[in-house]
Amino acid sequence: MKPTSRTAALAVLVAALAGAGLALNVHSQPAKDKAAAPRAALSVTVTQPQPAQWAQTLSANGNVAAWQETIVGAELGGVALAQVLVNVGDVVKRGQPLARLVDDTIRADVAQAQAALAEAQAALAEAKANAERARALQQSGALSAQQISQYLTGEQTAAARVQAARAQLDAQQLRLRKTQVLAPDDGVVSARSAAVGSVAQPGLELFRLIRQGRLEWRAEVPATELPKVKPGQAVTLLTPAGTRVAGKVRQLAPTIDPQTRNALVYVDLQPGPGSDVRAGLFARGEFTLAQRPVLTLPAAAVLLREGFSYVMVVGPDSKVSQVKVEAGQRQGDRIEVRNLKPEARVVDRGAAFLADGDTVQVVDAPPAAAAGASRQAAAGAAAQTLDAKAAR
Repeated sequence: MKPTSRTAALAVLVAALAGAGLALNVHSQPAKDKAAAPRAALSVTVTQPQPAQWAQTLSANGNVAAWQETIVGAELGGVALAQVLVNVGDVVKRGQPLARLVDDTIRADVAQAQAALAEAQAALAEAKANAERARALQQSGALSAQQISQYLTGEQTAAARVQAARAQLDAQQLRLRKTQVLAPDDGVVSARSAAVGSVAQPGLELFRLIRQGRLEWRAEVPATELPKVKPGQAVTLLTPAGTRVAGKVRQLAPTIDPQTRNALVYVDLQPGPGSDVRAGLFARGEFTLAQRPVLTLPAAAVLLREGFSYVMVVGPDSKVSQVKVEAGQRQGDRIEVRNLKPEARVVDRGAAFLADGDTVQVVDAPPAAAAGASRQAAAGAAAQTLDAKAAR
């Protein structure tokens, strides 16, 4: 090969290698630029802890019980029940009949006592007449002193028999009234063991009443927290169904259980109509104590991760840092936070999608009206899309 040809071939080879290297450089540059580019920032809105005055609360558990329970039984023995007039859950008034006993025999005894009284009253009338005649003839000497004394004594004896007959009638009428088992006070029937045909015995329980329908919550409060509780404090009871029942502290137990180190606090409850509070219910409640200053955040801004509470704080470099906080009391959609600086900028929406060290872009929160309009527009667009699909 001629030197000129070799030189030309070498020149072509060098040009080809240079072209290939340039092409490789061009194709690999976007990948390098893509790898080196920072991750796109997320748009978030931020908020700051807001100071507030919240009432301090003390939580406790306890049982709901009747304020007082009254056991109602028959006062007559050996008499069968003829009627049972109330059932469990009925509201009764003082003096209202709850049951009736068979009274045929007692009515007969009342009639017999009335006849005996009438007979004694007739004998008294005759004895009074004889005594009056004896007194009239006492000065004339027509009757001896012994006869006069007999007539006067007969009058007194007849009067005593009238009193005895009247007392016997009163006793039988009292027995007749006792054939009605009456409610001793206003209340609610909580238990019933009476059955028609059963023979009542004195002192045997037939009904049990919750006096005046009053319920109380017997809260178990630790001895260390007991000084914070005072009579008259407001209490809110939370039932298993999620309803809230208002109450007020009536009194504190004078002793502390040596086993649990808890003391009972008696709270009068005021359940409204249709409330699910029942005697025997185990429930949790809160005592309202003094006001205290707190810092609050929207509940959506506080994350729960691995059993701890965190917030995402935006720094000056637009990077977020995960900060552990202590969550406290909650009211509505706000929650108390501790261990957080008042000037901290906290991500209030979308914090769950962020990780420690992410870069974010802080934007203003959309107004409520604009947000509503955007939601309506999105809904309208979705509806139009569905209609178009249906038409196709």
